[in-house]
Amino acid sequence: MSAPITVPGTEFAAAPGNDVASPLPHAAALALDLTGRTALVTGAAGGIGRACALRLAAAGARVRAVDRAAEGLRTLADEADALPGTLEPHLLDLTDLDAAEAAAAGTDILVNNAGIQLVRPIEEFPPDVFHTVLTVMLEAPFRLIRGALPHMYGQGWGRIVNLSSVHGLRASAFKSAYVAAKHGLEGLSKTAALEGAPHGVTSNCVNPGYVRTPLVERQISDQAAAHGIPPERVLTEVLLKDSALKRLIEPEEVAEAVLYLCSPQASFITGSSLTLDGGWTAH
Repeated sequence: MSAPITVPGTEFAAAPGNDVASPLPHAAALALDLTGRTALVTGAAGGIGRACALRLAAAGARVRAVDRAAEGLRTLADEADALPGTLEPHLLDLTDLDAAEAAAAGTDILVNNAGIQLVRPIEEFPPDVFHTVLTVMLEAPFRLIRGALPHMYGQGWGRIVNLSSVHGLRASAFKSAYVAAKHGLEGLSKTAALEGAPHGVTSNCVNPGYVRTPLVERQISDQAAAHGIPPERVLTEVLLKDSALKRLIEPEEVAEAVLYLCSPQASFITGSSLTLDGGWTAH
């Protein structure tokens, strides 16, 4: 796209290098010491995963940053260099389910974040892509949880945070695979919460609306084609149509919610879905 997408009548401005506009938050960061804890974050090379990996490392955790993008992981490791915790890049394609399960061994905190998006009508949706989306976004989280639980149960403490979406609670047209995967993730998360409760393990979903990430930016043209509108109208007429707050949420805001669910103050929260949707589900 040649020009930033902005919301008419607002002061929102796109950040450098981004086409999707949103203001940066200035809220104080949550104070939490995770020194000695090992956290695994999938899809860590960019977007929400990157923000979560950096936030957990800033809290002192040893972070296993999992992604299939080698260059993005190297950049992330450089960014985390001066933080109190440590960050270990872990190159992994989550369609390798055995490797995913093995990577989660010894994990205290598991953040299932990796995602794929394709916008197409069901009758045009490629079956192989549907299969891949479900593998990466539902079956891989199951295998990661399966790999992490023995250690969590053994020590009587664990935190599972599943990056769901408002689409885990609501559907949108043209997103059959994504919506199906997120709805399935909600059920998996609740089941893990019920099984993990006697062992000191919580499992929750975080459900943001549209986040200013490359995943969102990449679907602008597909959304325009699916809805038959110009790309510059996608933000206001599609992405933010049902949101009371007419802006995109920042990855760093989502990361603070993830961190909160790892805090002592959130120890009684399990089997829940924490919505950060700007009022979308208030309808």
